[in-house]
Amino acid sequence: MADTKDKAKAKSAKAKVQAEPKFSKETYMWWYESMKLMRRFEEKAGQLYGQQKIKGFCHLYIGQEACAAGAASALQKGDKWITAYRDHAHPLALGTSPNAIMAELFAKATGCSKGKGGSMHIFDKEVGFMGGHGIVGAQVPMGAGIAFAEKYNNTGNVCITYMGDGAVRQGAFHEALNMAMTWKLPVIFVIENNGYAMGTSVQRTSNVTELYKLGESYDIPSEPVDAMEVEKVHEAVARAAERARAGEGPTLLEFRTYRYKGHSMSDPAKYRTKEELEDYKGRDTIESVKATILQNGWATEEELDQIDDKIKQQVAESVEFAENSPYPEPEELYTDIYIEKDYPFIMD
Repeated sequence: MADTKDKAKAKSAKAKVQAEPKFSKETYMWWYESMKLMRRFEEKAGQLYGQQKIKGFCHLYIGQEACAAGAASALQKGDKWITAYRDHAHPLALGTSPNAIMAELFAKATGCSKGKGGSMHIFDKEVGFMGGHGIVGAQVPMGAGIAFAEKYNNTGNVCITYMGDGAVRQGAFHEALNMAMTWKLPVIFVIENNGYAMGTSVQRTSNVTELYKLGESYDIPSEPVDAMEVEKVHEAVARAAERARAGEGPTLLEFRTYRYKGHSMSDPAKYRTKEELEDYKGRDTIESVKATILQNGWATEEELDQIDDKIKQQVAESVEFAENSPYPEPEELYTDIYIEKDYPFIMD
């Protein structure tokens, strides 16, 4: 165990020795604060789930923060986002209030989905977040459909469509890629490959373990991305967005990342070794960004601690807000089922 910890520290130290940063102080400071908010929010969500204040399913994003933060800094207002059920962090990166997300986890009426969606169905159209989706792979053709609408309406926007490594075994994934490339849709397909589809490793599900190669079957430009480095995420998404806005169609990115927790809160994650987990923690994306900030004198340890304290308070306030919010009225069972619009061909 001592050897493992020493190895992790060495890797962490190595990460701190970086070349001249490619991005500005403002970008690194935003990445640090955004990813810290995701991390603290998810840590608190896990704690509250253990206290049975959050019920149902709960999938945490701890370790994968760069996948959301790097994309958020690369895209622009008006772009659309859609993902699966590990969906708390993406809207946080886009600016959704932690209060609204925490209230949704508590199934309260003040939640961003009115308390009806819970952890797996966060939604906020005001920031372009078109939802977390509980059915594996279902969001992939939906993302292509959203991109079709953006192209049809000539908005210049793109849709970034996230999925897990397990979703790429669904037929809908392949159908969506084929249609997106055929119609040159402005969609960025992102596989968040954290190594395990629930508890099954990528190596046990297919001979194709380099998942980005699946896009090559449809002539979609595809590449792997080291998503433990937020800079590389930003660069890859920026390239894909430029291509999409130019009318050249989709890109498939395989974000090679890692979740520090189990698949969900009910998963003890005994299918992986402690050494594997510690190896990834030694490359923690937040620590890497922190090191860059300190090296360049953009902030002191004390100033970063103050940011962390502010975020902890923000998360604490979101819990208080959620606990003090009301549950939805029973009548809400009958709303948001069908679109509320009068059609001339519908008879009384």
